[in-house]
Amino acid sequence: TGSSDPYCIVKIDDEAIIRTATVWKTLSPFWGEEYEVHLPPSFHSISIYVMDEDALSRDDVIGKVCITRDTLAEHPKGCSGWMSLCEVDPDEEVQGEIHLRVEVLGSPGGRQRLRCAVLEAR
Repeated sequence: TGSSDPYCIVKIDDEAIIRTATVWKTLSPFWGEEYEVHLPPSFHSISIYVMDEDALSRDDVIGKVCITRDTLAEHPKGCSGWMSLCEVDPDEEVQGEIHLRVEVLGSPGGRQRLRCAVLEAR
């Protein structure tokens, strides 16, 4: 039909911790959602999956963005901007990007929180 029903899932390592709302029938969704969650001290990466909701079968993965612990450590003020989606299945071609703002709050030795803003995609 030329459109999707996109939503995002944010995972810390392999654990899903956030799911955005679904934006129906669009290729340019706007979420504008911001979350703040506890960050395990031993995390390795944060992954944001862009999904296509499907009522009749399993939801499709449109693509993902992965931000490693090292990348976040190199950017103490956080990572922000448009990020290209990468494929999850090597046989699938991926096009598109997502606008994110991701930062770690708190000191490395103490309790840390993840602030993640899932803004929009295209």
